Amino acid sequence: METNLAIHVAGLSKIYPLYDRPFDRLREALHPFKRKCHRDFHALRDVGFDVRAGETLGIIGRNGSGKSTLLKILAGVLTPTAGRVRVAGRVSSLLELGAGFNPEMTGLENVYLQGTLMGFTRGEMDERRDAILAFADIGEFISQPVKHYSSGMFVRLAFACAIHVEPDVLIVDEALAVGDVEFQQKSYQAIC
Repeated sequence: METNLAIHVAGLSKIYPLYDRPFDRLREALHPFKRKCHRDFHALRDVGFDVRAGETLGIIGRNGSGKSTLLKILAGVLTPTAGRVRVAGRVSSLLELGAGFNPEMTGLENVYLQGTLMGFTRGEMDERRDAILAFADIGEFISQPVKHYSSGMFVRLAFACAIHVEPDVLIVDEALAVGDVEFQQKSYQAIC
């Protein structure tokens, strides 16, 4: 991989098995050498691209075209069926509202949880805490369990955590569409 490449994707494919009936999945698992009981659905087929450090890439397409699948593979949440994916450096992602957060924990506890998941120490997160809270701008709700947050409050906190861990690669999948227009603009300014 070139030294200035942040992302390299070559020959990437993802195939999901589609079963007509739930029992077919069990039948296939119990008898793997018999006739297959599913159809293959190609979510991604032979995708390839490079993203250099400092570049921004937007992926657009119709519903069901594989955008979220691609982003989950880049984030390391899904494994590809075929092909190569290399992402250089620290990756932070906002893939689905609530992913990586514990709904029973407060917003502040989740800030530290996100830091731990990214490999930061408590002290390193202490240094980032004020900036995260200021960017999220959810006030006293930071002390409440996130299960009581509106979707807008949730995305504010999740995005603030994602950008303040200083990722080399930031992956966002429609999460910012939930926030209000002012927060969307603030978020776009932070990443551009």
